[in-house]
Amino acid sequence: MQLIYSGASPFARKVNVIRHETGMVDDIELVEVMTTPVSTPSEVRAANPMGKIPALIRPDGPALYDSRVICRYLDDRAGAGLYPDAELWEVLTLEATADGLLDAAVLMVYEGRVRPDHLIYSEWVEAQWGKVTGALDALNDRWMSHLRGPMNMGQIAVGCALGYLDFRHGARNWREGRGDLDDWYAVFSERDSMKATAPA
Repeated sequence: MQLIYSGASPFARKVNVIRHETGMVDDIELVEVMTTPVSTPSEVRAANPMGKIPALIRPDGPALYDSRVICRYLDDRAGAGLYPDAELWEVLTLEATADGLLDAAVLMVYEGRVRPDHLIYSEWVEAQWGKVTGALDALNDRWMSHLRGPMNMGQIAVGCALGYLDFRHGARNWREGRGDLDDWYAVFSERDSMKATAPA
């Protein structure tokens, strides 16, 4: 199998963390690409008609895309139990919360990187940050018991989301007023899989 990805993509990082956590490092070849919303390499478009990463190319079926689909597939393939039946809806909601946070955080980056300076809409940027802080407050105030349980996909997604905030939005200090979430991430980020996949 081949994973089309970017080392800076937090969505691709989720897949890469599973690759490490499930012992499939040697089963999945990494194919790194550079892509933006206005510049899509042909190999990305061939794997995903939306031109987005990550995409997983399989020898026995069509390419899979959207990080949640790929993560669920790899978990099933490895029998890793990262989507436990007893907590399935909570885990899926945690993953969706992390992905929604990331959607907003990535759009903020693209607003400054892709749009011409005179067209940047600062109120829109701050509205995206409002979505990020809403998700962070929910995680800190309502979801800590689920984050502290046995390893699951929700935890991986949240860990990758917080790592992206450090990587791209460190000056905004997401930790302020969220001590429980900060403490959890300090431990989770020390996992070997997180260290191996940290963006640089």
